[in-house]
Amino acid sequence: MVSQQPYPQSLPQLLVDDAVKTALLEDLGRAGDITTNATLPEDATARAVLSSREAGTICGMGFARAAFALIDPSLNFVALTKDGARVKPGEHIALIEGNARSILSAERVALNFLMHLSGIASYTAKFADLIAHTNAKVCDTRKTIPGMRAFAKYAVKCGGGSNHRFGLDDAVLIKDNHIAVAGGVAKAILAARAYAGHLVKIEVEVDGLDQFEEALDVNADVILLDNMGPELLEKAVKINAGRAKLEASGGIGFDTIKAVAETGVDYISTSKITMAAPTLDIGLDIVLT
Repeated sequence: MVSQQPYPQSLPQLLVDDAVKTALLEDLGRAGDITTNATLPEDATARAVLSSREAGTICGMGFARAAFALIDPSLNFVALTKDGARVKPGEHIALIEGNARSILSAERVALNFLMHLSGIASYTAKFADLIAHTNAKVCDTRKTIPGMRAFAKYAVKCGGGSNHRFGLDDAVLIKDNHIAVAGGVAKAILAARAYAGHLVKIEVEVDGLDQFEEALDVNADVILLDNMGPELLEKAVKINAGRAKLEASGGIGFDTIKAVAETGVDYISTSKITMAAPTLDIGLDIVLT
């Protein structure tokens, strides 16, 4: 039986299973794995190993486990690491034993989830490492592949990052277009506070110190400092004096995040960790005994 190890702690099992099932159906099509079925005896057995071919941070073990379990519950899947763990090139991350056809038919879906999510976790970890000496947290945005947001944001957490809002419905984020139509920063914040429930946080995006001070005057919970350089960010931190949480955004890369974090902001958001992360090279090999 596939070992009953926990699924990712912050993702419901049904959510994982549903995504993996959809991916398996896409891959199997109308006739199943005709290559594997044509070349391997029905009763052939095999032992396979999942290995990371480069250094990185693992994410998606629950998805890989689900892929093999949904294809064939009799397969034995043994995880050798866990989500959030850092691995070296060549390190084994899981063993799978059982029917050879089943292993090979589930291989690609398992790897697709593992490689994509581990890529996001690994990329996030690189950003997080650069600012580990500060109190700032790197966080994601809503810029994610449609249908994959919850999984991408889980991967960000596995990489040591922090999650921003998940959608349009769990926090207020007033941006420049909202401000333009509402008639100003203060008007937009006051309108949002009158509309939203008391548990809903209100964040506003500002692009200068004048707008920043206007947001402070009406007690915004979080202020997003957009495209401000380190010098301007330091001024905002000093003026703020701990009143609101401060988030920096715009032009964030490996070459800029350290200087931004050292200004004293609380969060640094970038879409790069979910939209520009390369996949982590992970492979499945049959072990011959």
